[in-house]
Parts: sequence; structure tokens; C-alpha cells
Amino acid sequence: MELFFHQIWLVVVALFLAFASLVFSVTDPNDLAIINEFRKGLENPELLKWPENGGDPCGSPVWPHIVCTGSRIQQIQVMGLGLKGPLPQTLNKLSKLTNLGLQKNKFSGKLPSLKGLSELSFAYLDFNQFDTIPSDFFDGLVNLQVLALDGNPLNATTGWSLPKGLKDSAQLTNLTMMNCNLAGPLPEFLGLMSSLEVLLLSTNRISGPIPSTFKDAVLKMLWLNDQSGDGMSGPIDVVATMVSLSSLWLHGNKFSGKIPVEIGNLTSLKDLNVNTNELVGLIPDSLANMPLDNLDLNNNHFIGPVPKFKATNVSFKSNSFCQTKQGTTCAPEVMALLEFLDGVNYPSRLVESWSGNNPCDRHWWGISCDNMQKVSVINLPKSNLSGTLSPSIANLESVTRIYLGSNNLSGFVPSNWTKLKSLSVFDLSNNNISPPIPKFSTTLKLVLTGNPLLTSSPNPVPNNSTTPAISPSSSVPSSRSNGSSSVIVKPVERSREKKHSKSKIAIVVVPIAGFLLLVFLAIPVYIYACKKSKDKHQASTALVVHPRDPSDSDNVVKIAISNHTNASGSASIHSGESHMVEAGNLLISVQVLRNVTKNFSPENELGRGGFGVVYKGELDDGTQIAVKRMEAGIISNKALDEFRSEITVLSKVRHRHLVSLLGYSVEGSERILVYEYMPQGALSRHLFHWKKFKLEPLSLKKRLNIALDVARGMEYLHTLAHQSFIHRDLKSSNILLGDDFRAKVSDFGLVKLAPDGEKSVVTRLAGTFGYLAPEYAVTGKITTKADVFSFGVVLMELLTGMMALDEDRPEESQYLVSWFWNNKSSKEKLMAAVDLALDMKDEIFESISTVAELAGHCTAREPGQRPDMGHSVNVLSPLVEKWKPLEDDPEDYCGIDYSLPLNQMVKGWQESEGKDLSYVDLEDSKGSIPARPTGFADSFTSADGR
Repeated sequence: MELFFHQIWLVVVALFLAFASLVFSVTDPNDLAIINEFRKGLENPELLKWPENGGDPCGSPVWPHIVCTGSRIQQIQVMGLGLKGPLPQTLNKLSKLTNLGLQKNKFSGKLPSLKGLSELSFAYLDFNQFDTIPSDFFDGLVNLQVLALDGNPLNATTGWSLPKGLKDSAQLTNLTMMNCNLAGPLPEFLGLMSSLEVLLLSTNRISGPIPSTFKDAVLKMLWLNDQSGDGMSGPIDVVATMVSLSSLWLHGNKFSGKIPVEIGNLTSLKDLNVNTNELVGLIPDSLANMPLDNLDLNNNHFIGPVPKFKATNVSFKSNSFCQTKQGTTCAPEVMALLEFLDGVNYPSRLVESWSGNNPCDRHWWGISCDNMQKVSVINLPKSNLSGTLSPSIANLESVTRIYLGSNNLSGFVPSNWTKLKSLSVFDLSNNNISPPIPKFSTTLKLVLTGNPLLTSSPNPVPNNSTTPAISPSSSVPSSRSNGSSSVIVKPVERSREKKHSKSKIAIVVVPIAGFLLLVFLAIPVYIYACKKSKDKHQASTALVVHPRDPSDSDNVVKIAISNHTNASGSASIHSGESHMVEAGNLLISVQVLRNVTKNFSPENELGRGGFGVVYKGELDDGTQIAVKRMEAGIISNKALDEFRSEITVLSKVRHRHLVSLLGYSVEGSERILVYEYMPQGALSRHLFHWKKFKLEPLSLKKRLNIALDVARGMEYLHTLAHQSFIHRDLKSSNILLGDDFRAKVSDFGLVKLAPDGEKSVVTRLAGTFGYLAPEYAVTGKITTKADVFSFGVVLMELLTGMMALDEDRPEESQYLVSWFWNNKSSKEKLMAAVDLALDMKDEIFESISTVAELAGHCTAREPGQRPDMGHSVNVLSPLVEKWKPLEDDPEDYCGIDYSLPLNQMVKGWQESEGKDLSYVDLEDSKGSIPARPTGFADSFTSADGR
């Protein structure tokens, strides 16, 4: 019996303990299951420091990174722990979750939906590796206040857009989604979210305008900068209504139009950046008077004077201002024309050409001047003018003729234009001008035909004007130069006598005029037919490139053009029929390039890149060229910008270590660049693929020479050219080698003008990962020190034979810079890191160590800690150009007796060489020294020599 009671007692105790464990296990079982699933999916759960066997997240002791209310998990905070792996897709079952802090880890895979988390207020998921976002992610987040998804490669292929479900989050104050592949137009509902104060959407794929729903939005921070693809566009007027704004970043887009005058209403604004857009016009005084901390207006089309800004830090480079100094006014004629331009809505052609402070410099489209350098003619028919006429033109007292026909002008003709006493012709035909017309001088020829508001108006027009007076019978159509229909105009009041006399004249004049017209038309038709017949037997313009000749005082590449070819159709030069032009300024026929590349034959293909295909071409005289042809499928605004940039930069710079541009073609849809041919191709081919192409590995001497050549080319770009440039894409595949393995830097499509001093310029992120300087990759701000960083990476590649970024390598060495830094600290590690293709010897270690140290300095994290390119030249030069005298020099130094007079020494040289050098005339030796080439500075320094 005692045994029986003992067994009963054990059962009771067991049941009690089981019941107690249920009672005292605080955490809700469902929440506990999700947390355990969270831990189970991680590759490194030990970083959480959660109990390994069982446990109670909401019990005692409290689990790290978990906050509970009662039995329910309320917060998960694991910021910056380095956690790897996916998240459980059941995360939204934590129904009491209010704060989710998963930022700055390495979570990957599909984001779990947050659908239904009605109590969630804060969700930080930024800077992870999530690659997919579910469509219902935002549904039911009615209490959401802050959401961050920055830096996640979500839907990288297709992009994604914000669903309408987000608009139910009426409490949302902060929405940050930078660099996470948002695509398409900006959703209109965002502008209607009454609590939203911070909207940061930089570096995505957003396109289109800022929606009108953003009018009067309460935003304090709005960042829409650096959208890839076509970028955002349209006017920015709506931002002037957001009076709470303190920071507005719009740079790196295609916004157009003027800066609204109402921008001055933004009294809280401290930071405004519109760098690299297509904004135009005069800077409003309201903006100039704003006490901003930072104002960036660089790289737009702003015109007129630079006002005296009240901003603490202001930058306004690469615009079309008439002056460069703040507070300096433009010439009166310039201001008159620019105010006219403001009234007609800034057509792009005029914006591009109307720059500087002299409208008579022959660059201003449609403007002609008299001998006194005063504006005399405004010739802008069919120029896409819209808007109204500005009274400012009345200040151009020397104007004699104004042609504004066939535009879309509206409104009234300013009455003060009647003060233009020299005006003899004023053509306003085919516009939409409103009456009444001011009374001009009777000597003025005023053309007003084709203005419907004038022809239908009961108001009188001046007697000296030409406008159609429509009669009931005038209904027979005729053609006009613009192709629209018009009517035969009959005078309203004519005497029968005048009609009779004019009809007699018409009988005689009309047949004669008709005959003359036929003759006039027949002559050009005949000439055209002859030319076409001749063209059938004559190939297109031929081309011959003459390489650099040291005897040429300018030492430039010359190109000869001929209008004839030989029977075989290959290019040839005929005496007296060619002309010479400087390379870089030549527009070349596409047919010429088809001829020399065998119609862009695949057998002539040298390589492919982001721009298109590069072909090898051979001219009639054997000269080889490289022809880079943009593929029709990739012609975008970005590609065209790079095409123009390449031409602009290479026509301004010339250096023996920069690839020369020989010409270009822009016929139809063709966009082609022609360069000097570099036979050995890209440096990357010899460093990383030499086995594949059966090449000899580069020796250390060649590598040092290449490094020095690149350093000299980049030094020239940064400090020695007439303008300072930032390359932005320096890498081994953009370094080309000649037959002598001397290097030249190529690919200038991403070049930017460098700012003065140590200031940086903010620009759209461009370049190649692995070579990007950290400050540029993170902030978009760039100086010449970004190129220095890239050069340091190239040095590392030269030493190791490893690519800057290679995901096929072990994780610790995928990024060359960090791996190299970890291995350059000791001789043993550095020796092991050096390319195995090099014959590593102790005597060359000193040179390798020097280059490794330079590479480390160039890739320092802080730009200010990096040297300039001149320092790199100074470090590398002694390694390459080592010189020492011959040992045991004889007294006569190689058979030359320097005690003899010069004439006798020359005679001795002739005899020793066995050559006739009688043509050398020492008396005329002074004249044999060439004059200083055109384009050189008046002074010549050691920097120029370098």
C-alpha cells in the first residue's frame, strides 16, 4: 500500500511540475515559435547570445535584443550585429510588434510581409541584402511612423513601386528608401500624406515629374537626387509651396524650367542642391537673398549675372552666366536679349548658344551685329519660341530687322518697341499675337500674316502692316512656306480703273514670270541630277591619318580629307584636292568609316563595352585607327551625354599619355568616335587574361613604365591642362597599350570639370565598383582625389595580377583593396601577394615595396590623406628612369675629343659614322630650332616638361 501511495505522489508531482512550467513560461507560445524560427534561419545565431537550449524570451533572465510587454514580444533590436540569413516569412504573426530594428546586418532573401501589424510604429530594415519585396508588404500598417528600406537590392531586375496600400499609414512621418530600386513615377498619394516630414528616395530609378499633389506638403526633407535611367524631369515650381522644407536635394536628374521666384518663401530652407539638371534662366533675387548653409547650382543652364549670394557655401560652376564673379552685371545688350529669352520660355537651342557677355562674338544663334559691334538683326523664325515678347528689346537701339515668324508667340506687341527708330523690317507672321498692334513708323515693313486673332479682330491694324483682309469670295486655298493652307487675299476697296490697269499688266507679266520661274527651278534640278550621276561613280570622302611627327612643331595628329577614291573604292589622296585639319575637330563621313572597317565587319571587331563596339580600321596609307560605334539599341540620353563629353574633353586636352580622338560622326542615328589605334589593347588583357590570349606576362619594368605613364596622364588632367578634369572611371580596362607597351588613358565619357581648391562637386554616381573611392560611392561628392583612389587600385592590380573586384575569389579577397591592405604590412605577406607571373627576386623587392606603399597612400579612406598625382609621378619616376654612367669611361668619352673645335668634331662624327652629313649647316643652326608651338603658355616650367 505504501508503494502505491508513493507512485501516486510521483504522478501528482510530475503533473504539478508540467502545469507549473506552462504557468510560469511567460512568452506567448506563438511568439516563441517565431523567435526560434528566426534564430534557426541564421548562419551565425551565436551573435545574438540567446540561450542555446530552450529558454523564455519574455521571462527571466531577459533575452538580449528582445523587449516584451507581458507575454508578447513588442520589439526586436539587432542593429549592426552582422547577422546573416533569411527572415521567417511568419514575422507578421508577432501581432504586438511595435518596433523592428534589423538595420545594418546581412539579412538576405525575400522580405517577410508586414501585413496586418497594426501596432507597428517603427520598422528599420535598411542596409541589408533583401532581394525581393512582397506586394502586400505595406498593407494594414495603420500606426506606422518610420519606415527605412535603404540600401537593399530589391527586385533588381524589374524594379518596384510603392503600392497604394501605404497611403493607409496616416501617421507616417519618415519614409527613407534610398538605393533600393524604386522605379517609375513618384506616386501622387505621397504628396497627400499629411504627417510625412522626411522623404528620402535618392539613387533609385524614379522618373517623371514631381506630382502636383505635393503642393503645400509639410515635408521638411525631400531627397530625390541621382535617379538612374532617364531620371526625374519637368519643372520644380511645386517645391516653392513646401514652406517647411529645410533640405531639398534634386541633383543628378533632368529637371527643367526656371527656379521659381517663390523659392524665397521657404524660410526654413538651409540646404538646396540642384547640381546637374537642365534648369535654365536668370537666378531670382529671392534665391540669392536666402541665408542658406549650402547652395549648389553647378552644371545647369543658368544665364545672366551671378548675383551676390547670402548662402554660406555656394557653388555655381558650369553654367552660362555672363560673368564669373558674384555681383558683376552683364552688358546692357546681353541683359536685353536674356530678358527676351525669359519671355519666350528658353528654347534649348538659344540656351545652349546664348552664353558669355558679348552677343556679337558670332556664337549667339540668330543674332547679327553691325560694324560697331551692336546688335542689328534678330533672326529667329521657326525657333520654337513660345510665350510673350519682352519690352527689353526696346533697349537694342541699333536693331534694324527682327524676324520672329512661324513660332508660337502670343500676347501683345510691347508698345515701347515703337521706339526702335532704326527698325525697318518686323516679321511676326504665323504666330498668335493679340490686337491691338502699336503704331509703328510708316517706313517699317510690318508682316502680320497668319495671326488668327488679328485677322478676326474688329480692331484696326497699322496701314503699313501686311495682314489678310478676308472677303466672302476668298476661299481658294494656296500653299505657304510652312505648308499650312491660306486664302487668296482681295483688296476691300479698289477703283475699277486700277483693277483694269493691273489686269493688263498681269497679262504681260504673268507669262514672263512663269517662264523665269521654270528656268529658275530647272537649273538646280539639273545640277542635282548631274551630281547624283557623278556620285554613282565616286565613293564618299576618303580619309588619311598622319601620326604624330616629331619634326612638326605642333606635334599633333593631322588628318587629310579627299573627295576622290581610286577604282577599288579604297581611300586615297590626290594632289591639290586634300585639306588638313587638326584632329579632334573633324566630322567624318559614316561612309568613310564603313570603307575603312569593311562595313563594320565582325572580323575587325576589337571589343565591346557599355558604349558599343570598337572596330579596327585601316586607311589607304596603312595607318590603323580604332572606330568606336554606338549601338542603336543603347542610344539613350546618358549615352549621348557620354558621347558629347568624350568629344568635348578630348578636343580640349592633348597629352602623350591620353588617347587621341581623331574624329567623329553624327549622321542620322549613327554616333561614332575615331581614335588612334593602340595595338596591344587594354592593360586588363595583359594582367588578367594573358594566358587566355597566349600573351607574355608583363615584366616588372613594363608594369612600372605603365604606372608612370598613367600617373603622368592623370597629372596632366588634374593640374596641367588649361582646365582641371576628373576622369571618374580610371581602371585597367581603360588603360591602352601601344606596341612599345607605353600606356595611354582612354574613355573620357564620364569626365567632369574639377572644382577649385579642395571643394567637391556632387554628381550622379558613375564609374566601376572596385575602383570607386568610398566618399564618392557613399555621398556622390567627388574631387580629383577620387581618381587618385582609382589609380591606387590600378597599382595594386599591377603588383598582384588580381582584378579589383572578383566574386569568384574567397570572400576575404573578393575586394582587392581591403585584401591588399591586410597583406602589405610585412615583407613576407607582400612577397606572397605579388603576381606569380613576376620573377620575384630580393633585389626588386625595394621597388615593389615602394609601389605598394604608394598604392596604400592613394587608397587612404580620407581624401585629404591621399597624395596628388604629381607625387605619384615623383615616386615612380626614379623606379623607371634609373641612369648611371658607363664604367671606366675613357678620357675621350666614346671616341669624341671635346677639346677640338665644333666643326672638326662634326667632321669626326661624319667619318666615324661613314655617312655624308654635308647638308648640316652650322651657320644656320639657330634657325633650325622650331618656334614655340601655338597654344603653349607664354612661360614654360618644369611642370610643363613633365
